[in-house]
Amino acid sequence: MTDSNESKVVKDVLLTDFRPKCQLRVERHQPQRPKFPTIDAHNHLFGAEPAEHIVEVMDQVGVDLWLNVSGNVTMPLVNNTYTIARQDFEIFKRDYIDRFPGRFAAFTMSEFAQWGDPVLFQNDFVKRCLGGLEKDVALGAAGLKVTKELGLAFTDADGSMVRVDDERLYPIWDRAGQLDLPVLIHISDPTAFFDPIDAQNEHYQTLHEFPGWSFVGSHFSKDELLVQRNRMIADHPGTTFILPHVANKAEDLASVGRLLDEYSNIIIDFSARIDELGRQPYTARNFFIKYQDRILFGVDMPVSPEVYRTYFQLLETRDEWFDYPDYIGRFGVYTRWKLYGLDLPDDVLRKVYSENVRRLIAGLPG
Repeated sequence: MTDSNESKVVKDVLLTDFRPKCQLRVERHQPQRPKFPTIDAHNHLFGAEPAEHIVEVMDQVGVDLWLNVSGNVTMPLVNNTYTIARQDFEIFKRDYIDRFPGRFAAFTMSEFAQWGDPVLFQNDFVKRCLGGLEKDVALGAAGLKVTKELGLAFTDADGSMVRVDDERLYPIWDRAGQLDLPVLIHISDPTAFFDPIDAQNEHYQTLHEFPGWSFVGSHFSKDELLVQRNRMIADHPGTTFILPHVANKAEDLASVGRLLDEYSNIIIDFSARIDELGRQPYTARNFFIKYQDRILFGVDMPVSPEVYRTYFQLLETRDEWFDYPDYIGRFGVYTRWKLYGLDLPDDVLRKVYSENVRRLIAGLPG
């Protein structure tokens, strides 16, 4: 009877309170600065981070240039999720680009910078978007950024969901190509964000804290959204599209490779996806080497020395079992597994850190 009770106690502990203390001891080689010149090619003004703070962190960790891909908005945290607060592109130009020459650049969202009332195709949306784009380009905008609301939240005037490949938007993508502006277009999100929030969801902790990030039951499935995106890309071979977050398919690098093979007008960044890459280090290393000319460095989270140095650690070292920042830059209990370094060759690092973005985005400062 005693043995049976003791077994039950052990079983209950294993099922409900299993919090093992890791006894693994391995060396750490986290770089304090990157081996080569570095551009953060995907970030935002989360809240209202002052230019002085961003430059201070950049100087500490050796980042030369910081690209705000949403230069006509800030992204305040409201009700436990980041939102969009519109502002004139001139404000970022005045307070960041002009005050710290050579350290900041920006894209514009033009009329895609909507929140709260996301209705497209009213009041001459396309015409206003093109006018806003050209106005901001004249002020120095180096590209166009489109958020995941396209396909997930933007509606037509009749309330129907706007497709990613809606042909009424084609003049915008055409004009970007004519202006030699890349279009950074975020379509869908991690695969698990479209799954039920239950014990089988590998993003359960994240979605439990940020339920607004869940798209389970969305009008278009993740696969449908990516098919629409790919059709739109195929219809605009003269426009360069940057697909952030490893084309939002970092859980399946083979599919991203097929995408890159099929469409020569796309490049990717791996911002906010080192968690995915570092759990598949062999596959990710091979992927980076094969597609070394088409990958951009970016972090897409509030800046801190710890965040940047973890990115350097992933790219440059063979470190094992190390922590990573979550989507808003936090370490510790917010992460789901551990990472392993990719130990990329120097020629690949040079391209990923800055050479690719210098070659592909014409409007960056020298």
